[in-house]
Amino acid sequence: MLVEDKTKLIAQIDAALDNVRPHLKVDGGNVEVVDVTEDNVVQIKWLGNCEGCSMSTMTMRAGIEQAIKNKLPEIAGVEAVNGIK
Repeated sequence: MLVEDKTKLIAQIDAALDNVRPHLKVDGGNVEVVDVTEDNVVQIKWLGNCEGCSMSTMTMRAGIEQAIKNKLPEIAGVEAVNGIK
């Protein structure tokens, strides 16, 4: 994947996450897109209270992954690079 293509894809992922971020911020957390792998897996970093939250796995699948896949169906999945995976 070309650098500019990856940059554009990450910007699209960030835009998709804007629907989820307000819910995370209520609990003092947030999420940051770190990278997208060659096999279209989005790597995220939990921020704030989300980093150690026991609900982050459910939030990842039900909130973050769904928000991204709804806008970008080519995404294969999402994984956290920190916190609970």
